[in-house]
Amino acid sequence: MLEATELTKQYDEVRALDGFSLSVAAGEIVGLVGHNGAGKTTFVEMVSGLLKPDSGTVLIAGRSPAETRGEIGISPQHIALYRPLSVREHLKLYGGIAGLRKAALADAIEELAVALQLTDFLDRRAGLLSGGQQRRAQAATALIHRPSLLLLDEPTAGADPETRAALLDVVKQRAAEGTAVIYTTHYLSELMDLQATIAVAAKGKIIARGTSAELLDGLPGEVRVTAADEEVHVSSQDPTGALLEILRTVRRPVESVELRHPSLDDLYHSLAVSHVN
Repeated sequence: MLEATELTKQYDEVRALDGFSLSVAAGEIVGLVGHNGAGKTTFVEMVSGLLKPDSGTVLIAGRSPAETRGEIGISPQHIALYRPLSVREHLKLYGGIAGLRKAALADAIEELAVALQLTDFLDRRAGLLSGGQQRRAQAATALIHRPSLLLLDEPTAGADPETRAALLDVVKQRAAEGTAVIYTTHYLSELMDLQATIAVAAKGKIIARGTSAELLDGLPGEVRVTAADEEVHVSSQDPTGALLEILRTVRRPVESVELRHPSLDDLYHSLAVSHVN
């Protein structure tokens, strides 16, 4: 669906993208993670057609972003709603731009209002919405026309749990219907919930790509055992085996055991942070 190849972008002395390549299949959710300044937002803006690369190519179903704008839905990192307009007016505007008319537009608004829990404030001006309500409304503007490619840049930043759960459910549903999704986030637990494949960005390029199981393979977990006034803490690629070995050697009554397998946070720190330093 999406093929981005060797993208570069230079701003004065800053190289925002430096050979950034990423492919996303129809129906796939790709979790794009990395430190601030890794190039995630620049990449999203390039795919959406808001930025042009200095070199490299972006193809969406074989066409350029300019040729496929009606097939892209984007929810930017920062809230971009018109404060005087109601949520319904936003959805009519964005749906109309994408070509939805009358009954089809009304049905799409009703469907999203239910899915994203917008019904109670559909006719409230955006400037009067809470932060979580604004996040849901902004996501709805990206989803209203059922795009084939969905770009969600930190869509739940600062959002409440209700907003996060509602949005994740809709994203999973759209992917199941065939939508390709790029989902940038610092909340790595969301990617586990979405069953996303992972792309780790650092210094303007992708440095790791695969499923969470593939990328976590070989990373150490942790075991912490407390026995009376003694605490044993071990890092191991086999936390369960390490725990059994500790229990065989501890001579005092065990008070607590903490067993932690490697997580996406460990992956992020082992890859992205090492490339920053």
